[in-house]
Amino acid sequence: MDYDRIFSDAIANIKDEGRYRVFMDIERKNGDFPKATWHSEKGEKDITVWCSNDYLGMGQHPDVIKAMKDAIDKVGTGSGGTRNISGTHHYHVMLENELADLHGKEAGLLFTSGYISNETSISTIARMLPGCIIYSDELNHSSMINGVLHGKCEKRIFKHNCVEHLEELIKADDPAAPKIILFESVYSMDGDFAPIEEFCDLADKYNCMTYMDEVHAVGMYGPRGGGVAEERGLMDRVDIIEGTLGKAYGLMGGYITATRDIVDSVRSFAPGFIFTTSLSPAITAGALASVRHLKKSTAERERHQERAATLKQMMRDANLPVMPSLSHIVPLLVGDPIICKQASDMLLEEYGIYVQPINFPTVPRGTERLRFAPNPLHDDAMMDHLVQSLKKVWQKLDIDKYSSAA
Repeated sequence: MDYDRIFSDAIANIKDEGRYRVFMDIERKNGDFPKATWHSEKGEKDITVWCSNDYLGMGQHPDVIKAMKDAIDKVGTGSGGTRNISGTHHYHVMLENELADLHGKEAGLLFTSGYISNETSISTIARMLPGCIIYSDELNHSSMINGVLHGKCEKRIFKHNCVEHLEELIKADDPAAPKIILFESVYSMDGDFAPIEEFCDLADKYNCMTYMDEVHAVGMYGPRGGGVAEERGLMDRVDIIEGTLGKAYGLMGGYITATRDIVDSVRSFAPGFIFTTSLSPAITAGALASVRHLKKSTAERERHQERAATLKQMMRDANLPVMPSLSHIVPLLVGDPIICKQASDMLLEEYGIYVQPINFPTVPRGTERLRFAPNPLHDDAMMDHLVQSLKKVWQKLDIDKYSSAA
């Protein structure tokens, strides 16, 4: 068997489809976000980053940087082990308590990423409930899908944000079976919100648990940054709230918050938690500073919402096909994977604008797009340069014929 040929053919296929991912070698400029330096074969180039998940620029915040430096000076770098074997530092304990308080829950649990927190928690909880049935939104993140698969339980997929379809599926199943409704608060590719209250109503009616992913909402919504559930006054109705430290909080890591018994069960039975080296104390200290800051400060959230709304309107005024989005996500429809990559490359090379193409399988075929993430530090001049550059790229590549057909 020609093993190498199998792998080379697989790569050739995704290149032919126009969805081969190229990693951009960038170097962010401390104190000058969203500016960065792009390193390529042609040399170095100054660029503006428009696709960072550091939504509020907290990765550059002086309080966060100071907290990380102070932690390194105090305790060193790595954690030194798993949480069970010397890897539980006081920073971990403080951050878990802070996150539990943020969401109004009894306890919190840290993971090395939002992906791991979803996959590990969902699969562990599902395996602990005999005969469990999971009802999962069709657009849920890959981490949630894999959590369901590894939970080895019955699953039902309901139409995106469709309360009626979800109820039909629940009603068709055994009333006595344990059930979990799985959904996100903000869907990052389309920028729409889940009907959280209606899902919770169904959970009450049919005795289901609710598990909600708030990764694109924590730090961003609610008076203290508790997410969409806090903004809508619904945190107490959601059993398990999962979030990330890698987006609005500007660091890395993931977490869940729930009752003390649920959190303790995941802590005690989840291999993805038990056998993983814990987050560096420096990262944890930085996240702790970021969470505490955004609990008190609303300036970043308010500015961010204004920037997102302004950019959407500027794109609409320029007749660019900005997709409907009620959240901070700004998706611009292209409709073809090869053209989407060409547009991204042209923006970077000719105009110093960095935005990644979003292609299948992240989004359905035919809905390929450029996904913009404006942050509080993108000023009017940057936005004007972006929109004018997009208009030129749209004309050069005749993108309207693809986006209008999508």
